[in-house]
Amino acid sequence: MNSNSKKQDLLQLVNKNLQERIPPKSGVGKELLEAMHYAVMGGGKRIRPIFTLAACESAGTNILSAMDAACAIEMIHAYSLIHDDLPAMDDDDIRHGQASTHVVFGEAQAILAGDALQSLAFQLISESNQLTDPVKVSIVLLLSRAIGYSGMAGGQSMDIKTEQLKISDSDLKLLHQAKTGALIKASIEIGGLASEKIKPSSQEFKVLSTFGSSVGLAFQIVDDLIDVTSTSKELGKPANSDRKNQKQTFVDILGLENSKKLSNDLIEEAIALLDTTHLRGELLKSLALDCINRTR
Repeated sequence: MNSNSKKQDLLQLVNKNLQERIPPKSGVGKELLEAMHYAVMGGGKRIRPIFTLAACESAGTNILSAMDAACAIEMIHAYSLIHDDLPAMDDDDIRHGQASTHVVFGEAQAILAGDALQSLAFQLISESNQLTDPVKVSIVLLLSRAIGYSGMAGGQSMDIKTEQLKISDSDLKLLHQAKTGALIKASIEIGGLASEKIKPSSQEFKVLSTFGSSVGLAFQIVDDLIDVTSTSKELGKPANSDRKNQKQTFVDILGLENSKKLSNDLIEEAIALLDTTHLRGELLKSLALDCINRTR
């Protein structure tokens, strides 16, 4: 099976498992569940959960060992997008080519759907029969850090506070390593831990962590590039949204060509680092290359 075929199979597998893990009904909050389903199942490349599965596989473990963790990570990502699209944040009405969750269900239900998806993600990890208790604790710790005040939420806060301001390239890297990169990095680290063969103190974990950090930053740089080079139809969301919100981007600071070079350099370094280990990293490498070669 070639890598493209395998990635497509993994995408379908993740979608199937996500569908199964969101409750179909509840005695309370019927509209809330509908909003959760809408936000999660409305589309998406599933890059983060597939990275989780690939990292687990790289250690020589069946990918199904990481499926609960992978679905939890995608729920976290979906929650972040719901909140990111809100009028109080980026005020975007389109996501994955369809109306944003708050447009369809209203702002209040959208906020609650995001909150509930975050809660469900941690519930999924806690109740998983695929993971041992020590690994569950490690995963909860990693995920909490990745999305909290020093990670995704902190990065989003910094993003809001720096609107209409000029910031340095080092501050922009710090912002996006938290806002976007932290969850991508954690998805790879968590996949390694879910294998039960990679320990947090191991060299393999350190390599996966550094690999994830580089991929996460490169992913955001490419986001900035395609935001100014693609149409809203191609993106499935509003193009030039950063300029609309007067946010500094890598393109603003470095220019198009230097931004492309930086993203390529980051991925080359990340792939070279994998080659220093005994990890079976072919799928991870292919996914990393996808991050810089994508058009949406």
